[in-house]
Amino acid sequence: MSETPEVLFVCVHNAGRSQMAAALLDHHGAGRVVVRSAGSQPADQLNPAVVEAMAELGLDISKEFPKPLTEDAVKASDVVITMGCGDECPYFPGKRYLDWKLEDPAGQGIDAVRPIRDEIDTRVQALLAELLAPAQPTA
Repeated sequence: MSETPEVLFVCVHNAGRSQMAAALLDHHGAGRVVVRSAGSQPADQLNPAVVEAMAELGLDISKEFPKPLTEDAVKASDVVITMGCGDECPYFPGKRYLDWKLEDPAGQGIDAVRPIRDEIDTRVQALLAELLAPAQPTA
């Protein structure tokens, strides 16, 4: 893994789950992690309920936009996290792949998005702790 861990969050539209995960990891990581997000079929805009849910935490993602998944983004990342949506993600040896099975916030109102956001936040904080943990000496 690189000195500064690089994480890529991927979902189909890059309009909800992956955007929330990226914003939360960027926030909690405070510059200690490089964060990207992308979608296999990017939407035209972010889910408004997702933007609202993140604003409730003081995180403004309103200027973000869905981005296409590229091989370069995968190659540059140490950890690639798909968001439970069955994406066909390019595979490169030496990368760590995780699949977080999460409900899709597409078409959902704010009351349905909040628990998804909170579950992502819990997972992001656990991932961050793992990524930033000191390397354990091998015996």
